Amino acid sequence: MSSPALAIQLSQAEMRLLQTLVYQECGMYFDARRTHFLQDRLQKRLRECRMDSFYSYYRLLLSPGGRQELMKLLENLTINETSFFRNKAQLELFHKHILDEIIRAKQQQNNFQIRIWSAGCSTGQEPFTIAMLVADALAYHKLRMPSTPGAVWPKPLVPPPWKVEIPASDINYPVLRAGQEGIYSEHHMSSVDYAYRLRYFDKVGERYAVKNAIKELVHFDFHNLKTAFLPQSNDVIFCRNVMMYFDEAEQRRLVEKFYHCLTPGGYLLVGHAESLLGLTDKFTMVYRNSGTAYKRIEVAE
Repeated sequence: MSSPALAIQLSQAEMRLLQTLVYQECGMYFDARRTHFLQDRLQKRLRECRMDSFYSYYRLLLSPGGRQELMKLLENLTINETSFFRNKAQLELFHKHILDEIIRAKQQQNNFQIRIWSAGCSTGQEPFTIAMLVADALAYHKLRMPSTPGAVWPKPLVPPPWKVEIPASDINYPVLRAGQEGIYSEHHMSSVDYAYRLRYFDKVGERYAVKNAIKELVHFDFHNLKTAFLPQSNDVIFCRNVMMYFDEAEQRRLVEKFYHCLTPGGYLLVGHAESLLGLTDKFTMVYRNSGTAYKRIEVAE
């Protein structure tokens, strides 16, 4: 097929077909306010595929060989805006209060496993920020504990017997590859202060590489939040600026999934413009110094 020279008009029927397909595949909902964005991204994929009608493109997406193109379309529909230490008030709540509570409780239970899921991790800044904050919190906790004989040197990033696992998931393969690489420009590092740069990064030319000890805590993987197969037994879930892509019905379903993916008393952190208000009664909001989080309430199922 020839490449269209001009933008092809998308009919209302074709728009509904493509809206429904995207919604069924990943839960993203494009209402009237966002159809222009959807149409713009569809035009881009149409040109890349050298196709001359949206209906032909829709048939391609449904075909046995169209799975790869469907994933490329979904990649184009996600914004992937992220940064290190984003929403500092919320991270302060997480670092100073939530982590302290979790570490103390696990110490009493003789359970030294911490698991925090970054859902919608984009290019990795969020899960690496989480890893740095957890390492800091455990180091501070260790300082407050009585010294133990036979301490090793250099001190490990995660003091034994603690084990930290940070699953980081996204629906976009290219951003997952960037996260796995863990190399960032000076622009990306603008919100990372000198102490953190020194402790957790290696300078490589004009770029910064996340130290291996931090990278080893984070495990990047593809996950579609629409599916039932999601990381389980998490003490905390970060899912920030993701639910805004979904309609209310899908938000309710997702919050219910998160409830079951959390350990008893676990926490869910969402974006500053997002809220669980009206979606569920299984979480209670925690608010401190402009930072918000939601704590799982134990209810009879």
